[in-house]
Amino acid sequence: MNKRNVAIVCGGDSSEYEVSLRSAQGLYSFFDKERYHVYIVTIKSMDWRVQLKDGTDTKIDRNDFSFLEDGKRVFFDYAYITIHGTPGENGIMQGYFDLVHIPYSTSNVLVEALTFDKFVLNQYLRGFGVRVAESILVRRGFEHQINEHEVVEKIGMPCFVKPAADGSSFGVSKVKNVDQLAPALRKAMMESETVMIEQYLEGTEITVGCYKTKEKSVVFPVTEVVTKNEFFDYDAKYNGQVDEITPARISDELTKRAQDLTSAIYDILHCNGIIRIDYIITKGEDGNDKLNMLEVNTTPGMTATSFIPQQVRAAGLNISDVLTEIIENQF
Repeated sequence: MNKRNVAIVCGGDSSEYEVSLRSAQGLYSFFDKERYHVYIVTIKSMDWRVQLKDGTDTKIDRNDFSFLEDGKRVFFDYAYITIHGTPGENGIMQGYFDLVHIPYSTSNVLVEALTFDKFVLNQYLRGFGVRVAESILVRRGFEHQINEHEVVEKIGMPCFVKPAADGSSFGVSKVKNVDQLAPALRKAMMESETVMIEQYLEGTEITVGCYKTKEKSVVFPVTEVVTKNEFFDYDAKYNGQVDEITPARISDELTKRAQDLTSAIYDILHCNGIIRIDYIITKGEDGNDKLNMLEVNTTPGMTATSFIPQQVRAAGLNISDVLTEIIENQF
């Protein structure tokens, strides 16, 4: 069998550039090298480079996503996108790969654009009965139209101010009074042209991974996320200021509800590859547990300590086999 050429596409133009490079290294260590020729392709604006086997790198020809190695032109059969933020998580790279007819690991252009914009995604999934926090959208240049009284009435204090279209925890603030609102908006606007003022939900934060192929549907064990920080910010995510407990310390019934909802959202959106959905469990007025969706991650982190590899291990699965299934599902 001829080995397929697989590109791990990383880098990008967001604040999460370095995180993406770490995910690429994680993926490179996970892939079955007996089955695939694996290359890391790093993208930074219009500079696209592939790492060669001899340790050097060379430019990618963007006309067909090929490159020269030892005087021969190499074409890729598949792209595994692990760019967190633009252009890998918002549909731009997906549109490019559609144009050059290379299958890729994520969902399509529409789904990526939809899940990247948290405000739009929340309104869309709300129509399917998914619980989400109340929020107000603010566009850059229209901050002066924000009515602080309306924010307090509709959203309450404390609240979160976060980029509506961004990959992670950069630009996020927990706002405890209206005086902190304007600085928080300015901070978030540095990451995104649209910003959400979102209701604060107090409860237990969990996250659940899922992937599907033509043959099967796999929902991973639930991870509980515990941080001593004000919220699950960048330091909590990437600098170890968090406890990640898999399986989560919740009831079997609630675990199944979270897994079933994750599978349902995967199907509603018609996702592809591995996704991870974050939730917060709150108590309703009736005392029952409520699952509130926070975010759908279509290019989740893939370092050895990231949530998905943890959940794969907890499920008793082999990450190399999982990645092989995801690639082969498109051939």
